[in-house]
Amino acid sequence: MKLDIKGMAITLGLVWGAAVLLVGIANLIWPNYGQAFLELVASIYPGYTAGASVGQLIFGTLYGLVDGAVGGAVIAWLYNLFAGA
Repeated sequence: MKLDIKGMAITLGLVWGAAVLLVGIANLIWPNYGQAFLELVASIYPGYTAGASVGQLIFGTLYGLVDGAVGGAVIAWLYNLFAGA
């Protein structure tokens, strides 16, 4: 079975972007919610500070979308490579 690289990239991009977005929104509502997660994300993405602002929320979400898409494409490509598809 062969994985669709584009489909996997879009799916993981949306899932990871949504995860960062939802935790960020919850952090705006409840300031301590997901702070450790957001600080972990901030340690990976340059320029993202995990601050409780809408600008940082959008910035982190965009980073998550791109990062998830690249990760999904790499995972699908590696799977297809090693599965002999």
